[in-house]
Amino acid sequence: MEENIDISYPRLKNILESLLFITKKPVTLDELNAVIGVDRQLIEKSIHELLFEYETRGVNLAKIAGGFQMVTNPGNAGFVDKLIHSPILTTLSNAALETLAIIAYKQPITRLTIENIRGVNSDGVVQTLLEKKLIDEVGRSEGLGRPILYATTVEFLRHFGLKDLSDMAPLPTDEMAAFREGSILPKEQSE
Repeated sequence: MEENIDISYPRLKNILESLLFITKKPVTLDELNAVIGVDRQLIEKSIHELLFEYETRGVNLAKIAGGFQMVTNPGNAGFVDKLIHSPILTTLSNAALETLAIIAYKQPITRLTIENIRGVNSDGVVQTLLEKKLIDEVGRSEGLGRPILYATTVEFLRHFGLKDLSDMAPLPTDEMAAFREGSILPKEQSE
């Protein structure tokens, strides 16, 4: 961009707010100048005004590592932490829940084993669970072709509010052996 383009002062502050809001790392005055193309001193003046204006808001503007970044007001950290670490409020299809149950109880497990238990192709469901970060690739089987092994993640535990995998409901003992062999799903998962 050209240096010293004509942007009104209120518009400059508006642009700065947008840029600082979307960044994932602190942005320096020089970086802001390169993007906006106005006088560096005018950017610096606007930043200092924004620092003052944001002091009492839920989001603050902070000087960090030689740059500036929007951050959470430290007084609200407990509430932010509670929301971030609450179980994910997302819905899963019956097929996704069924597949997730199989993976949770039999992990690590290959896609082929999942499909043998379910009796249907599970590519799409496995991909969805990967995208939602409820499962992850954890290695490769020693079997023919070295297929990928899947297991649940920390997000899985958060989603279902579990401390660890031992918090999962046990399978009824009469179905446990058949399920371990891969020939049936637990009743509540197969319906």
